[in-house]
Formats: sequence, structure tokens, C-alpha cells
Amino acid sequence: MKTAERLTKIPPYLFMELRKKIARAKADGIDVISLAIGDPVEATPGGIVEELCRTAKDPENHRYPTDEEKGMMSFRREIARWYGERYGVSLDPAGEILGLIGSKEGCHHFVLARVNPGDIVLMTDPGYPAYRSSILMGGGEPWPVPILAENGYLPDFRDIPSEIAGKASAIFLNYPNNPTGACARKTFFPDLIRFARDYDIAVCYDNPYSEIVFDGQERLSFMQAEGAKEVGVELNSLSKPYNMTGWRIGMAVGNPDLIAAVSKVKENTDSGVFNPIQYAGIHALRNESGNIDRMIALYGRRRALVLGTLAKIGIKFDPPRGTFYLWVPVPKGMSSIEFTNRLFEKTAVVVAAGTAYGKYGEGYIRISLTVPDDRLKEAMQRIGREFSK
Repeated sequence: MKTAERLTKIPPYLFMELRKKIARAKADGIDVISLAIGDPVEATPGGIVEELCRTAKDPENHRYPTDEEKGMMSFRREIARWYGERYGVSLDPAGEILGLIGSKEGCHHFVLARVNPGDIVLMTDPGYPAYRSSILMGGGEPWPVPILAENGYLPDFRDIPSEIAGKASAIFLNYPNNPTGACARKTFFPDLIRFARDYDIAVCYDNPYSEIVFDGQERLSFMQAEGAKEVGVELNSLSKPYNMTGWRIGMAVGNPDLIAAVSKVKENTDSGVFNPIQYAGIHALRNESGNIDRMIALYGRRRALVLGTLAKIGIKFDPPRGTFYLWVPVPKGMSSIEFTNRLFEKTAVVVAAGTAYGKYGEGYIRISLTVPDDRLKEAMQRIGREFSK
């Protein structure tokens, strides 16, 4: 049975391949510790779970979701309140907010809503692999924009050829950044908006790590910048701040034309988020900010452990201040794949090779801090022993 040709353009999804690799090793009796996947192991706060259970008992919520693909108005109002309180941003719940089945879905539907076949879509390199897959499935042409350590992992728009920018219809950006952990500055936004206006490029600012920042780093929303709503949308998610990765709930906010276009894609694709999950989301946004502080303290301790271990084996660097990842330079004389393979073969510790995120990821690995403390400690002890030989 032949399948669609578009699928031949899409590389195997990184995390599915990693899961298969881990499963094979475990089947062979190897005690594998994975530091490759960003998925919090701590439980969703109890109040969120209780709200889900309470509202799931109401038969009215067993029907199609209220307002279907757009999200309940009460959920959208709560998002507006949260953005206003957290970032000082004013959003219209009716036309500038859309409920999502997680921000990953929003990336995919953004492409279908904005990009025509053959359009160039700019994306950072290194960058989240799902952007490339969504662009390809939507018929677009991904164009990698290098983000380098010497520029704070921010793109320099002057390096994008004008003939490429002129053919581009959209750009994906993500700060705090996966995989590098880099954070944007407020001074970056005017340059981004000017670039987008000059070339009529729609910005998809993917911001699911907005709350996970360290060392006094300011939390930022693209929507805070003057003119942001004119050129793009911001995606966000409840996954990371509230330990809700499996719940699949998030939001798109910003430009009303783009919000309406994404909504039109959704109404022909899915039927929205289960009402009780939206009620649980309302509870999270309204009542569980303390969980964010707890998780940042936890990730901070884990971060210090990893950085201390790496320093002892000669890997010293100034880490960026966002996300629960560390973007780690590999030892001199080794490639990303060579270092990744050595860790796996000698210590049974799995990390993500930087090249999985693009050409400019060479020379790095990504370590996730979303593992139990005892397993992270064991992983660091194994690495310390291997590289102190």
C-alpha cells in the first residue's frame, strides 16, 4: 500500500527513535537512565486533578466540547486574565485567544493556516524538530536560520538573504529556547517585528517554557512588544508550568486574523479540548502558580548537580537561563554523536545529540532535568566515573 509522498520528506521523529532505543536496551536487561526527553515526572498538582474529576462527573461535559475548537469562553477569559496579570498584556477572549490541544498542535495548524505550497518558512537552527515536520507536511520549504552561542542563540536578521526573506511567509521562534535554553531580551522584539513587517512574515512565537527561567531572568511574552499583534501569534501551554504534558492543553494568542485562520483549520480537523480538561486548566491558571515556583527550585537543584559534575570532568560553560534543559558542549575532539554514543555504551545514560536539532547543533548535547533526583544523581555518578578514568 503506497502512502503519501509528503511523508518521505519527514525524518523519523527524534523522541520516538529515542524511546525505541531505550526500549531495546531495557529488553536486554540494561539499566538505562534517559536524560533525553523533556517530560516532568512530578505529579500534576492535586487541585487540578480534583477539578478534572469533579467536572467529568457532569453528563453535560460528556458531549462535544463547549464552543468546540475555539475553547470554552470561560477558559479563554481565564487565559486573558492570566496574560494580563503575568505579563501586562491585554487580550480579547473572543477574537485574540484560541484553546489548543497543546502548543505542538498549534504549530502544525499555524502552518496550515498561513503557509501556501512552496512558501519558505524560516526556523532557527538548532530548533525544535517538529517545526520542520509541520512545515513539510504543510507544503512549505524550511529555511534554517543559524542561532549561535556568540549571539546568545538569537537570530541575526541581517544574515537572512533578502531574496529568501521576500519568499518567506512565516517564521518560527521559541524563547526560552528548546534545545539551547537561551532566553530572548525585550530589545530583541522590535527587531523581530520590524523584520516581519518589512517582508510580510507571520511570526509564530512558540513560548511553552515561558515560566521556566533561572537566575533572575525576566519572564517575557512576545505579546508585550508594541506591534506584536500586528505580525504574529504566541503559543503557550500548561504542560511545563503545571506538570500537565499528558493533558494536552494550551493556547494561541495574538493577531485576530491568524487566530481566526487557525480556528478554521481546527474546526475542520478536531472538536476541541474535553471540557473537564479546560475546567482543570482554569483551576491551574487561577490557583497553582505556587507549583511553578516549586518546580523552578527543583530544577535549579538538579541543574546545579549536573553543572557541578560536568565541571569536574572538564566541561565548563556559562549555561543559558531558561527551560529545564542544559545545552552542553561536548569534549574537544568528539562529535555530538560520538559523545552521545559513548555515554550510552559506557554509562547507559541517554542524552540527545545536538545534531538532532539541526546542522548548527553539532558540538553539543541536550540534557533534560525532568528525571527523579535519585536517577539524575546515579546518572551523574556514572558519567563522573567514566570520564575521570
